[in-house]
Amino acid sequence: MALLVVLSTVCGTLLASVLACVPSLHIYNVMGLLVMLSHALTAQGVELAPEVVIPFAAGMMVGYSMLNTLPSVLLAAPDESAMFTVLPGQKFLMQGRGYEAVIMTTIGGMVGLMALLFIVAPIAPRLLPVTQKVFRGHTHWILWTVIAFMLMSEWPKGGRLGRSGWTKFLDSWKTTGAGLITFGLSGLLGFVLIFRTPIAADVAFQNLMPAFVGLFAVPWLVLNICTNVRVPPQSMEVETHLRMDDVLRGGFAGTLGGGFAAYFPVVTGGVGGLLAGHATALRNDRVFLVSQGASKFVYYVGGLMLFFVPGVHIKRGGGAALMRSIMTPQTDFEYYLMLGAMAIAGLMALLLVGPMTRGMLWLIGRVGYRRISTVALLLIVGLVVGITGLTGLAVMLVGTGIGLMPVLYGSRRMNCLGVIMLPMACNMSGVGSTVAGWLGLL
Repeated sequence: MALLVVLSTVCGTLLASVLACVPSLHIYNVMGLLVMLSHALTAQGVELAPEVVIPFAAGMMVGYSMLNTLPSVLLAAPDESAMFTVLPGQKFLMQGRGYEAVIMTTIGGMVGLMALLFIVAPIAPRLLPVTQKVFRGHTHWILWTVIAFMLMSEWPKGGRLGRSGWTKFLDSWKTTGAGLITFGLSGLLGFVLIFRTPIAADVAFQNLMPAFVGLFAVPWLVLNICTNVRVPPQSMEVETHLRMDDVLRGGFAGTLGGGFAAYFPVVTGGVGGLLAGHATALRNDRVFLVSQGASKFVYYVGGLMLFFVPGVHIKRGGGAALMRSIMTPQTDFEYYLMLGAMAIAGLMALLLVGPMTRGMLWLIGRVGYRRISTVALLLIVGLVVGITGLTGLAVMLVGTGIGLMPVLYGSRRMNCLGVIMLPMACNMSGVGSTVAGWLGLL
């Protein structure tokens, strides 16, 4: 059985590590396809053992969490959990230090892995039942507080153009206003998809996938295609000039933010990273990249790990939701199986980061941003159409229109998370159906 567990972990890690390098291809889309395959096998009488499913899923989540740093930093095509990695990462890339940025983010991921294995895992079975009782009934106002902070912390920029006060006022609020409009429009799209979805019922578990692709993936790919960015020659030195206190500060902030995002519903790794960055006053780009690597890893892998905690089985994030559709944890053995697979996959992903980063930089130099982005755009459009049909393509185009606003006006792309945050906050507060009725969706 041990050999089967190791092989499943290795296969999941390798698959996710390769797919993570494809710009804008999200792990949940791939896992959704695999869940559909699992249901098809079950219908044919083929049952997959937990010794195969759990290590494979853990390997996929760990591999993706580590390796999706590459397109986030080197191709500026982040998912919703890596939005803050882009700006400092792009800065390093345009200085010829993209490899260094990837390594620093990976160090953060390893800090997150060690925090999960050696701190969170031993105390989770005893601590989580208590926290569940404490926070039950309070998640709705906590989510509203997060939304308020997210919107209020994007301060007005500019204000230096024009002669009159009103002209300067409008100039200063142009970016912030675009962010508020983006949040509102994406929230409206979320209400439509949740209360009157046009997506076919047989793929309802991928209901939000076309919207997320349009909001987060397509805009940056379109921008890469239109601008034809040229990347300067990259240094392959491993030296990151990180001090131990930088690693500890960044790792602590990232683990804190990623843990908050993994535990509280709807909150993503990007939002958790924002909160942790403000809470710990991160200013250094290197510390920032470490923190985002830890936040992203804890958000994805920690969210799946919580699903297997004995006696609790918290369902947070897309990974846990997809796993729940094919299995329900029954014993402590499955929890320890998950932890062991995480350790193996983490070591393997760490060994893959260096060669895959060098390979991607070589590919960018040979092929160029524009061609890589074009192929990636065709791939994700084909994936959307293949899973959700032409209706999903229409939803993706609507999401793209909304997602282009932050790109064009320089506001936070995180505001696109209104697609899930606004309707879910209303639902948790007990007013979701009322608001949907006002919108004519019932």
